[in-house]
Amino acid sequence: MLAIRMRTRRRKAVAFATAAVLTALAAPALTSTPATATTTTAATTVTTVTDYDSTYYKNAIGKTGPALKSSLHTIISSQTKLSYSAVWDALKTTDQDPNNSNNVILLYSGVSRAKSLNGGNTGNWNREHVWAKSHGDFGTATGPGTDIHHLRPTDVQVNSVRGNKDFDNGGSAVTNGGGSRTDSDSFEPRDAVKGDVARMILYMAVRYEGGDGWADLEPNNNVNNGSAPSMGRLSVLKAWNQQDPPDAFEKRRNQVIHDSYQHNRNPFIDHPEWVEAIW
Repeated sequence: MLAIRMRTRRRKAVAFATAAVLTALAAPALTSTPATATTTTAATTVTTVTDYDSTYYKNAIGKTGPALKSSLHTIISSQTKLSYSAVWDALKTTDQDPNNSNNVILLYSGVSRAKSLNGGNTGNWNREHVWAKSHGDFGTATGPGTDIHHLRPTDVQVNSVRGNKDFDNGGSAVTNGGGSRTDSDSFEPRDAVKGDVARMILYMAVRYEGGDGWADLEPNNNVNNGSAPSMGRLSVLKAWNQQDPPDAFEKRRNQVIHDSYQHNRNPFIDHPEWVEAIW
């Protein structure tokens, strides 16, 4: 009797297992397609925006050309202004060497130099007006002359070589210039900051439109602009903006200026594509 029961149980177990296998084979195969499709769909519908698009830039989003420029001018004109003496301390923070908190990074040469070496002597760093202050005759007066979105620490001698020249490609190497070049009527910064220079110049052209007692600053495609409120060469600046997109140092600098000093932003660091949208 026991042997019969054992054979019966084995036959039932085999039959049950066989049925299970057949059921599984008949069922549609489970795949990861639905999950993948969902992920793919989600990825294609996400729009990348900056943290400020829905707040700071909300009135500029979706605009192009003169309308975009006008909107950005209104947005960034709300700022806290610094005195020229206050610029020294501000630059020690905005341009601090990320690897050495006692130093600043010099714009044109890329050298890390002690914050304490600010001044006007050989071996010092000073306050460079990237939009040359003679181009529009604003000097160092509070306003365009103290706007730290375009004021940067530079080696005194390299700054002297740059002078008030417009920006363009070409020339011979600048001594201790980190790869910068110059000729009789233009200055070419080192590759790593070409985009930085372009975005600073174009910030100034949007911020200062002639409605607040200062000259209407505009880029053009010339060099030798002299004392005219113009800076060139626009076609080169646009190419530099494309060639050298904003890096971590430039983005951090923009954030520090916004949070701790002027409380306005350079829109072309947040949205480099707006250069082409306007010019």
